[in-house]
Amino acid sequence: MQFQTLVYNAAHDHLWRHCAMAKLKAQIDAQESIGERIARLRTECGYTQRDLAKETGISHRMIAYYEKQAHPPTHVLPILANALAVTTDQLFGIEKIKVEKNKDMRLWRRFSQIEKLNNTEKRKIMQLLDTFIENEQLKQKTAS
Repeated sequence: MQFQTLVYNAAHDHLWRHCAMAKLKAQIDAQESIGERIARLRTECGYTQRDLAKETGISHRMIAYYEKQAHPPTHVLPILANALAVTTDQLFGIEKIKVEKNKDMRLWRRFSQIEKLNNTEKRKIMQLLDTFIENEQLKQKTAS
C-alpha cells in the first residue's frame, strides 16, 4: 500500500470559502434587506419603533436607522432577534421564519409582561380576563 502526499493549498480554501460566501450572499440579497426584515418582524410582533426601542434598550432613532439605512452592529443582533422572537439566522434571512398563523403577538407580549407581575396583580388580571371571557360566552349562547 502506497500513501500519497497531499499538498495543502491555501488558495483552494480561499476560493472555496469565497464561492460559498458568494452563494450565501446572493441567496440573502435576493430577498429583503435586513432593515426591511427588522421592520416587517417588528410590525408582525405588534411593536412600534418606540416599543421595540423600549424593549431592547436601543434608542428609537437607532431602530429607525437600522430599518432604513444601516446594518445593526453584531452585538445588537441577538438583542433584536430575542425581542422579535426569531433567531439571528432568521433575522439575516438565512433560515426561514416559521409563522404561527392566528397568533396575536401583541397579546402574547402582554402575557409575558403579566407573568413578570407579582401574584396579587396576576390574580386581579386573571379575574378581569375571566369576566370578559364569561361575558363573551354568554353573548354567544344567547345569540345562537
